[in-house]
Amino acid sequence: MRSALQWLLSLVFIIQMYVALAVVGILYLPYALISTEGALAACHAYCRWVIFSLRVLTGMRCEVRGTPPEHGALVAAKHQSFLDVLMIFHAVPRGRFIMKKALVYAPVVGWFGLRIGCVPVDRGKRGAAITRMMKAVKEGKQKLGQLIIYSQGTRVAPGVKAPYKAGTAALYLQMAQECVPVATNVGVFWPKHGIMRKPGLAVVEFLPVIPPGLTSSAFMERLEHEVETASDALMAEAGFRAP
Repeated sequence: MRSALQWLLSLVFIIQMYVALAVVGILYLPYALISTEGALAACHAYCRWVIFSLRVLTGMRCEVRGTPPEHGALVAAKHQSFLDVLMIFHAVPRGRFIMKKALVYAPVVGWFGLRIGCVPVDRGKRGAAITRMMKAVKEGKQKLGQLIIYSQGTRVAPGVKAPYKAGTAALYLQMAQECVPVATNVGVFWPKHGIMRKPGLAVVEFLPVIPPGLTSSAFMERLEHEVETASDALMAEAGFRAP
């Protein structure tokens, strides 16, 4: 009975989450049209609502640990579900994502993503897209922010191993900025697939900064070790045991 109720509440949460996306998009549209700050405010408001309603409806609490960057930085994160997207973005002041070009055409998400400076990329053309973004920053057309990338390129369920892609190292070298690794355990409570949202403490943890200047191989080795070690610890804290 308890499991069935949790499933039903999870379904209600998911439905209202998508309704809220449309409502926030409409309410903030005039502000977002005249100012990038309005688009950022809309995205942060949506994150706050999802995090709040998630706790009320499903009993899942969200916690951010460590020190999120407030200046220009590359944020290289573990990706387990849509929740870590929201929590990481909400924790930084001017987040933007490397996103698949197809998402540009998604209702609400695509337009607001472009408005806050997300970088849509075709497969294999990430470097050119980042070069254009950095040029726009230097020319004053965009404000410097936190560029968020998922180093494994996709959502990876707890306990599953997936390689870290060299594109993160390419960005690290190209941007010549510090990198902030981010670990998480959110997939324990909000799985990659399915409706069930489980009660518990979902965490994203901003880890110590990796300074610029490392070689590509040294950077990738350090990034993967730190993110995986910290994520494993967070998942163990949440009671997850790898099969």
